[in-house]
Amino acid sequence: MLLRSASSARRFGTGGADGVRTVGVGGVEIVGYGIARAAAQRFGPCVGTTRRFGTAVVDDVRTVGVVGLGLMGHGIAQAAAQAGMKVVGVEREQAALELGKNRIDASVTRMLAKRVAKGTLTQEGAEAEAARTLANLSYDTRIEAVHDCDLIVEAIVEDMRIKVPFWKQLGALCKPSAIFGSNTSSLPITAQAEASGRPAQMVGLHFFNPVQLMKLVEVIKTAHTEPAVFETAKAWAARLPDKVVVSAKDTPGFIVNRLLVPAIAQALAMVDRGDASIVDIDIAMKLGAGHPMGPVLLADYVRSMATRWPRGVGLDTTRAILAGWVAAYPNEPAFFVPACLEAKVAAGQLGRKTGRGFYHWDGDKPLGVAQ
Repeated sequence: MLLRSASSARRFGTGGADGVRTVGVGGVEIVGYGIARAAAQRFGPCVGTTRRFGTAVVDDVRTVGVVGLGLMGHGIAQAAAQAGMKVVGVEREQAALELGKNRIDASVTRMLAKRVAKGTLTQEGAEAEAARTLANLSYDTRIEAVHDCDLIVEAIVEDMRIKVPFWKQLGALCKPSAIFGSNTSSLPITAQAEASGRPAQMVGLHFFNPVQLMKLVEVIKTAHTEPAVFETAKAWAARLPDKVVVSAKDTPGFIVNRLLVPAIAQALAMVDRGDASIVDIDIAMKLGAGHPMGPVLLADYVRSMATRWPRGVGLDTTRAILAGWVAAYPNEPAFFVPACLEAKVAAGQLGRKTGRGFYHWDGDKPLGVAQ
């Protein structure tokens, strides 16, 4: 849901398709939502249309550039390659590029092996499918490698101080008809679109972790997004293996996080007020609402899960998102940082990844409420 790799933060500096034919992607972490709004104010409104660039948008996506092959990016690149598109994967550092490539290779092999084990695919068929998928992928350390892509998807660090110059660079670099898509989970698409210099051709493309298993894709439009661009982006996402596409406007958190993060905040506010215990809150939401895990346990959890929840969160990530929303929307009562969450983050008790948050953890296993 909310977690991204911070490793792409230092890798990318600052820098129209007749349809989407190329895509770029990378991993992200959560930093200052208020910066996003400031960026929008700095750049000001920039209303444009596809015709402004002298090109038309078609609905045929053949090549995809993926900038950043981290936790999210490698999965998006893999999905596009499996769908038969040519994909350019970009990481600035060679080591990160190799890691992303290895992740894709291993994931393709693992997923096909499961199908062979289930008897739904022969070994020969698996080898042929793996060869086809991997042949659709190329890799580069130069951001210029995506210049002729029809669609560029970014999933770099979730920090507008990084994203704004990145999109400015990409807007100057890519062919005029290219479509841009951000995989941000909580930052506004509008400010990024305006920074690119071609706001009519940008959407949000919010995937969920792990991309290879999670079916949902949120496609986000801004007030500037050209309707044909929006339809092309949705059609592209729907072509990816086993993906279900939903649409939303550029609202904080889009659909899933706009509902989920405030729900976690409300659960923690109940803890602050002493309305109910952590265990009882989590049990109530599991048994009463049919959730696979309660909201407090979910906030503690960090690593991806193959459940109906999009992914684990982590207390520092949850706090950063809420604090950013509070800064950007101070009059929205749904956005606040609970006192107990502030205390846990200040103490370095971030949940599963540190072994202690609201629960004690042994690896992926919660051992009970932390006192």
